[in-house]
Amino acid sequence: MSEEIGVGPHPLPWPSGEQFDERLLADGDRRNVLDQYRYWTVEAIVADLDRRRHAFHVAVENWQHDFNIGTVVRNANAFLANRVHIVGKKRWNRRGAMVTDRYVHIDHYLNVAGFAEWAATEAIPLIGIDIVPNAVSIERFEFPERCCLVFGQEGPGLSSEMRAVCSAIVKIPQYGSTRSVNVGVASGIAMHSWIVQHTSESVDGT
Repeated sequence: MSEEIGVGPHPLPWPSGEQFDERLLADGDRRNVLDQYRYWTVEAIVADLDRRRHAFHVAVENWQHDFNIGTVVRNANAFLANRVHIVGKKRWNRRGAMVTDRYVHIDHYLNVAGFAEWAATEAIPLIGIDIVPNAVSIERFEFPERCCLVFGQEGPGLSSEMRAVCSAIVKIPQYGSTRSVNVGVASGIAMHSWIVQHTSESVDGT
């Protein structure tokens, strides 16, 4: 039988500090969070993450309620993306996010034009991730420190309108019989590639 996730009620005396949630201290904290955040409120965790978020953003097109968006959001939390931008339909399947959307800032745009306008205003280059002709292999691409990694719909990939506003298109080469990996997997690979190029910190900060 597998062990329960997290910790039980905190023994008395309880630690003091505004970051602690009295309900969690009393009942236990079974959330999937790092040990350093045990018994903290969601608001306190988000505030701490906000102090050290990375410079890259993540965007994903949502025209068909892609169930992989939840995984993209979960990866954005794991790799501490600055923000997540969803372009298209506002509703998306949150199940795959495994509640991590509580710790991620998510913006919504009705269309590509509105999203591109935001990126231009903020001077953030859009880097599309897709297997298309003339795309640059991810192993040879130097990601700008401040950028937005853009992912398309599962199956068709980036829309032609989105490709047109990207300053570069990067591909993740495939070596088997499948043309591409799903968007959730691709997002994790791309975010980790940015991490490798721009930070040497490990998860525990060492």
